[in-house]
Amino acid sequence: MKWTDSLDIALALIEKHPDVDPRYISFPDLHRWVCELEEFNDEPNRSNEKILEAIQSYWLEEV
Repeated sequence: MKWTDSLDIALALIEKHPDVDPRYISFPDLHRWVCELEEFNDEPNRSNEKILEAIQSYWLEEV
């Protein structure tokens, strides 16, 4: 997965952190969790606030 795969990342995070409410996760924590995903394969410094917001939005939609 790359940073551009926002929906896939959100789905992976839902699976890995099923009890987390995405409304209350900080962007630094979200960034770290994405980078820790086994399927994630991109440069950590390629993310930005817009990308993290997209991931969080998909996460909210899906739960």
